[in-house]
Amino acid sequence: MTVLKRLSLSARKNLKDFNMSGIYVHIPFCNSKCIYCAFYSIVNQRDKQRYVESIVKEISGKGCSSSKEKIDTLYFGGGTPSVLEISDIQVIIDAIRTNFNIDNLSEFTFEANPEQLSEQYCAGLKQLGINRLSIGVQSFNNEILRFLGRKHTAEEAVSAVNNAYNAGFQNISVDLIYGINERSDSMWKSELEMLKSLSIKHFSAYALTLEENSILYKKVLNHQHEQLDEEMAERQYFYLIDFLKTSDFQQYEVSNFAFPDFLSKHNSSYWYGIPYYGFGVSAHSYDGSCRCWNAPTLKEYFIQIAEENKYQEKEILTGEDKFNEFVLLRLRTSRGIKFSEVLSLFGKEKVEYLQNYFEKEVKSEYYVQHSDGISLTAAGLWHADGIASNAFLVD
Repeated sequence: MTVLKRLSLSARKNLKDFNMSGIYVHIPFCNSKCIYCAFYSIVNQRDKQRYVESIVKEISGKGCSSSKEKIDTLYFGGGTPSVLEISDIQVIIDAIRTNFNIDNLSEFTFEANPEQLSEQYCAGLKQLGINRLSIGVQSFNNEILRFLGRKHTAEEAVSAVNNAYNAGFQNISVDLIYGINERSDSMWKSELEMLKSLSIKHFSAYALTLEENSILYKKVLNHQHEQLDEEMAERQYFYLIDFLKTSDFQQYEVSNFAFPDFLSKHNSSYWYGIPYYGFGVSAHSYDGSCRCWNAPTLKEYFIQIAEENKYQEKEILTGEDKFNEFVLLRLRTSRGIKFSEVLSLFGKEKVEYLQNYFEKEVKSEYYVQHSDGISLTAAGLWHADGIASNAFLVD
């Protein structure tokens, strides 16, 4: 049984600091479509300026300038936010500042692709007040990058990280993908070692999956690419877990790894049920009881904003919905489920239900029971979604 390292005191304190709302801004534009991506994204960027204007209008319609709500984290994701000009990013930030209180942001993350992170662009991002970069590296191997359909090279990925450091960024995260048939185990090990050589403090690592409507899905369907090797993906996940033992990285969520003081505050707020606003096409918002989301395509989003509709759809969460989401999200984290929190939110019956479920239905090597809860081992985290879904309540 591989048991997770307990989070350090500073990391646990980091996790306790999520008590305000976050804002997520979605930028759907990309320079090209990656082979694995099934998210809504747009290669044609002719409507980019109109999109910025629409986001500003949406923000102005949801914010409350008379009593500005305090925002703790701000996150620009996509898509590829780094296709925006610095001036366009400034316009969006100004709209947020006009309608919300962002004077004391604990974290301001900006996603970027390596090929766009020139020294000048990094310096511009830093001047905007952004204090965390999430760089879509995916691989430090040129062969793998070509397979994935990425537009940067391994050398450009290294340069992007160095440019970010030189611009004054200390909080830098990179994304990696494992479980790729074209990458051997030894290649994966070499890529993980690159994290140490670049002094990275946070990284996200995702197993390659077949997403319907992705280019890779269609290739497999048409026998142009072999099925993904799930055994290899699992093997590379556990090599990653072993790699952590020789580093200062700690696994704090299924796919996220960080030095103690570098956990992603914005993403952690999702896992711990903190309310957030989402702006832009297909973006979601959550207030603790209701989840709302915007139109899923650019054409529909422009109509939504023009007609001043705050959201396209809204869902009021039932008690069962809230419990199921609680279990699903908490079990993805190394912190796991706290019974005192379950008692407070859902009552004693649900505490007993979860204790009984784990005792009778979950393999002992997949979890550890603490004095006030249950957390999954590294092996359990590999099966986290299945373990959680089997515990779901049904209306």
